[in-house]
Amino acid sequence: MSLSWKSVEDAWVLTPSQPKAVIHFLGGAFFAAAPQVAYRRILEHLASQGYVIVATPFANTFDHTDIARTTYRSFRKVRSKLFLDYFPTYGMGHSMGCKIHLLICSYAQTQRVGNIFLAYNNYSADRSIPFFRELSGTVPELQTLEFSPTPAETRQLVADRYAIARNLLVRFEDDGIDEILDLAEQLKDRFPKSLSVKVLPGDHLTALGLEVPWQAGEVFTPIDAIAQWVRQNLQKNHQPLEEVLCQWLAA
Repeated sequence: MSLSWKSVEDAWVLTPSQPKAVIHFLGGAFFAAAPQVAYRRILEHLASQGYVIVATPFANTFDHTDIARTTYRSFRKVRSKLFLDYFPTYGMGHSMGCKIHLLICSYAQTQRVGNIFLAYNNYSADRSIPFFRELSGTVPELQTLEFSPTPAETRQLVADRYAIARNLLVRFEDDGIDEILDLAEQLKDRFPKSLSVKVLPGDHLTALGLEVPWQAGEVFTPIDAIAQWVRQNLQKNHQPLEEVLCQWLAA
C-alpha cells in the first residue's frame, strides 16, 4: 500500500484508506522538527496497518508546557478538519516526545485509548543538552535555566493528574539515557493490570527510521567512512519494535 504524507494544520499526516484508529506522534528533542523524515519507517509501517498518523513537529525550547499546549492544539485542529473525532486515539512519543505526551494528558482532558512511550527521557537541561554544563560554566545566564516543568515537577504532575490507564513502555537494551523503568515504577501501582513494559534489542535511536543513501567513490575517503558509520547506526532492525507495537495496539 502506497501512502503519501500530507501537511495539515502544521502537522504531517498519513491516512490509510480504511482507518481504524489515530496515533498522535511526537518525536525526540533533536528529531522532533521533522518527524515525517526521522521516524518515517516506523510511522509508515503503522499506517500500513490501518492507523492514521498525525505527527506534530515542534521546536525544542525550555518551555515544555508551551510545547505540550501547542502540539495538542495542532492535533485537535487536524482531528476536526479530517473528521477523526470518532476514531480511537493513541498517543505515541519517543524520548522527549514521551514527556510532552505526559504533560498533554496531565493538563488536558484527553480522550485517549492509551499511550506508547519509547525511550522516555525526563532529564534536566544539563544532562539532556550536549555541552550545556560546559557552556553554563562560562555563560552565567545559563546556570539558572531549566526545563519547565522541571524533572521533579513532571514526576509530581504525573503522580497527581495523569489518568490514562493503558500504557505501553518500551526500553531498549543498550539505551543508557532513558528513564522507562522510572516511569514504570510511577505507573505500576496505579494501573497494574493495564501497564505493559517491554525491553527490546537496540539503543536510544532504534525508533528512528532515517534513510541515508550513500555511494562511495572509487577512492574510499574519511567522509565515506563517516557515512557508513551513520548508516550502520541509524538504519536499525525495526522488526521487534514493529511487532510489539502492532500486537499491543490490536489487543
